[in-house]
Amino acid sequence: MALQDVIDQLQDFDINDVDWDRVGVWPVAVRVACGVVLAVAIVFAGYFFVVKDLSVLEQKVVKKEEQLRSTFKMKAFQAANLDSYRDQMLEMETSFGALVAQLPSETEVPGLLEDIDEKGAESGLLISNIDLRSEKKAEYYVELPISIKVSGTYHDLGSFVSGIAGMPRIVTLHDYSIKKSSSSALLDMTILAKTYRYKGKK
Repeated sequence: MALQDVIDQLQDFDINDVDWDRVGVWPVAVRVACGVVLAVAIVFAGYFFVVKDLSVLEQKVVKKEEQLRSTFKMKAFQAANLDSYRDQMLEMETSFGALVAQLPSETEVPGLLEDIDEKGAESGLLISNIDLRSEKKAEYYVELPISIKVSGTYHDLGSFVSGIAGMPRIVTLHDYSIKKSSSSALLDMTILAKTYRYKGKK
């Protein structure tokens, strides 16, 4: 069929006069054109209703695969180093036990106050007051603040602070204030000592 005949058939075709029950007798050019249009429509419909959704699904699956690969690598690394992690855990438990042992229990607090008093006496200080303040509870431990007021020479104060720091129990020193005594040549020091009790101990 010549190209001109195809063009003529398409131009002579009137959509208003179409007999849909007799598609088989339509001009060949019209049937081919309709077939092409139908095929293009099917392709576009297939893309928008099937392929596009599959593409989105593929992206989700690829992302999930990347996450699983990352998780696998991490767990494979952990599995390869399991013995090392176990050794570290035992070491941490030992260290934790040693630290907990340095925390006084409720029954040891009076003894701790006596130790502080003894350190002051050994340093040659005059102890004005040792006041146990209210406990402060944290997540894993209880903080026990102790206000201490002493008088002595500069070197005596230094010896006292060193003695407190060297005690077998954990004691930290805070908010110190040193000033010249109004009644003597000594120095007056006010300091807040804090010790800690493990919450697990009753």
